[in-house]
Amino acid sequence: MIKNVHGNTVDHLGEAIVAGRYGAGTSLPPEPLLCAELGVSRTVVREAVKSLVAKGLITTGPKVGTRVLPDEQWNWFDPDVIAWQSKAGLTPEFLRDLQDLRRVVEPAAVRLAAERATEADIAAIEAAFAGMKRAVEEGGDYVAHDLRFHQGLLRACRNRMLEQMSKVLGALLRTSFELSTARKGGAKTSLPLHRAVLDAVAAHDPAAAERAIMVLIEGAREDIEEVLASRAQLPQLDVPAAHLKAA
Repeated sequence: MIKNVHGNTVDHLGEAIVAGRYGAGTSLPPEPLLCAELGVSRTVVREAVKSLVAKGLITTGPKVGTRVLPDEQWNWFDPDVIAWQSKAGLTPEFLRDLQDLRRVVEPAAVRLAAERATEADIAAIEAAFAGMKRAVEEGGDYVAHDLRFHQGLLRACRNRMLEQMSKVLGALLRTSFELSTARKGGAKTSLPLHRAVLDAVAAHDPAAAERAIMVLIEGAREDIEEVLASRAQLPQLDVPAAHLKAA
C-alpha cells in the first residue's frame, strides 16, 4: 500500500525510534529541523507526532518537549510498531514475549470456540486449513491461510473483544508463522497439529481443543528457538510473506 506524506513521516520517525536512533528519554529534534530533514511542513510533523503519541512511542508536554518513551510503554498491538521492530530486527526477547502471549490467549480462546462455534465458523476454519494444505502440497501462500485459521478460531469465540483482538494480533502471529515456515518441513509438520485443533473445535470438545492448541504452540516455540539458534535471517513484516514451493 502506498502511503501519503503523513504516513511516510510517521514511518520515518517511528522506524528511527524503534531502531534506537532516538533513545528512551531523549528528545526528537525541533520542528524546524525535522521539517528540513524530511522536506515536509510543520503541520505534517505535528500530525505525525500525534500519531506517535497515540502509539505510545513518545510523549509531549510544556518545557519537556517531545521525548521518547521506554519500549515497555509502546503499543505492541499496533501493526506499525510491529513492522518497525521487524525492520529494526526482531529480537529473541520480542519473539519469546509473543510466545508467552499465545500461551495465555489461545488456549482459553479455543475452549470458547469449541463451545460456541457455529457451522459457518467451522466451515471458515476448514477453508483456511484447506488453503494451508494446498500451499504445502502445491505451493502458495501458507502464512496467509495460517493467519485466517487462527483468526477464524478467535472469531468463533463469539466474543466481540476477542474478535477485535484477532485483528490486532495479525502482525504478531504472522511473525510466529513465518518463522515456523522458515524451518525446513515446518509447515508440513504443523498441518496435523492444526487438524487436531480443528477436529476438536468441530466436535465441540473444549478440553481436547485446549490440549491440541498447546501442542501447536509448543511446536511453534521449538521452531522459533531453532531458527534463533541457527542465526538465520528473520522475516520482515513490511514485505510479503514467502510462498512455499510445491512439495
